[in-house]
Amino acid sequence: MNFFRSMIGPSRTLLGYLGFGSIFPMVLLAFCCLGCNTSKKDFTKTVAQRHIARAWQETYPRILERIHPPTFRDTIVVLKDTVDFRNRINQIMITLSKAGGGTLRIAPGDYPVKGSIFLQSNVHLHIGEGATLLFSPNPEDYLPMVKSRWEGTFLMNYSPLIYAADNENIAISGKGMIDGQASKSWAAWLELQKEDQKKLRQMGNDQAPLEQRVFGKGHFLRPSALEFINCSNILLEDFTIQGSPFWTIHPVLSSNITVRELTILAGTSNDDGIDPESCTDVLIEDCIFKTYDDCVAIKAGRDQDGWDYPPSENIIVRNNTFDTKVGSGFCIGSEMSAGVRNVFVENCSLSVSEKHAFQFKSNPDRGGFIENVFIRNIQAGQVKYGFEFTTDYHGWRGNEYFTQYRDFYFQNIHIGRATKKSITINGRPEAPIERIYFEDVTVKEAKQPEVLKHTKHIVFYNTKINDSLLIDKK
Repeated sequence: MNFFRSMIGPSRTLLGYLGFGSIFPMVLLAFCCLGCNTSKKDFTKTVAQRHIARAWQETYPRILERIHPPTFRDTIVVLKDTVDFRNRINQIMITLSKAGGGTLRIAPGDYPVKGSIFLQSNVHLHIGEGATLLFSPNPEDYLPMVKSRWEGTFLMNYSPLIYAADNENIAISGKGMIDGQASKSWAAWLELQKEDQKKLRQMGNDQAPLEQRVFGKGHFLRPSALEFINCSNILLEDFTIQGSPFWTIHPVLSSNITVRELTILAGTSNDDGIDPESCTDVLIEDCIFKTYDDCVAIKAGRDQDGWDYPPSENIIVRNNTFDTKVGSGFCIGSEMSAGVRNVFVENCSLSVSEKHAFQFKSNPDRGGFIENVFIRNIQAGQVKYGFEFTTDYHGWRGNEYFTQYRDFYFQNIHIGRATKKSITINGRPEAPIERIYFEDVTVKEAKQPEVLKHTKHIVFYNTKINDSLLIDKK
């Protein structure tokens, strides 16, 4: 029974595509897969290294081959007038898109933006060096409401500062600045959001139709800075962004995404840097993160509201610099109910965090899975926790849809100091965390060594905590 509960999320998604008549084949397939996974008692260094080699040499290049930044027509429009800027920029983008697309360049200067900018297909928004978009701190400027996703649940809410839905071939680039000015109003909403947060989560649990999930005016759920829903062929390049009301860059149900050479500075609380959610074929590279909350967090919907959507998969995060106050350098979850797989992280550094270097988080409301995660060549300074796998993340409402964690591979990772815990892997009796491989991993100084509960097949090779070698846990 516990197996079925843990598989409800993925099974519902697949059944939605395949039809009711496919239930029994899918159940049989699920049992076969489970049997194949849990029978791998020979999970050894050799087996793990073979899997690692195949992933980096075969899967990783195939993902990169599918990721191509969009190209645009040669048409260029330059905007340098600040009068009625928000309405003018939106109208120009509509006109440019209808004509086949092109580039809209913002000249140097400070531009007050009284409301959302709506990106259009085949339009490249170029924010030139010396140009700053100063978004209004007045929430009512972000009405009427649009379809959005808030902490993994769909709703009608205030529009994000920059928004696109059902578009393709879109880009934002340039050396300019996007400033959400969140501290002037949005920051106070953290203390006001609890009732709306609880109400929305219950609506997701009950599968209430979208037209009933109406928030906006009179409610206190902050919008993201940049959000793209059901879009493809996205490029975000070069610019600096700060002052986000909530999650900073939030692509949802989108594909072929290139994010590179951004500088993402702090907003207000919950200002995650980049949160790809139910997205596929994503490249995040050469970015600088200086956020209050998580730098990169892979998401895939929350609880029942996430189960009917695709997983997040085929994601590459490389050559980034992380700096976070209370978040993780890299994490997956806690909204991950549609599943997360095929994630590659390499050549990144984390200077400091009062929380985690790496965190993988879920609870028994979520269901779904996290699998095939490959992380290598990471340098971190002082953190509170080095590696944390948690299956009881806060907000659990008492369900029993157990998340499957399996196949994580960590190589050449060095953490200077973990002020509380070095490696914590807390599985559940109903769904142990399995097949975790650590190679050339060092936590030079840690208050507490490894803590492993309800795990299977944990392999340590040349892995040291406080200069002591760790021993495999079968």
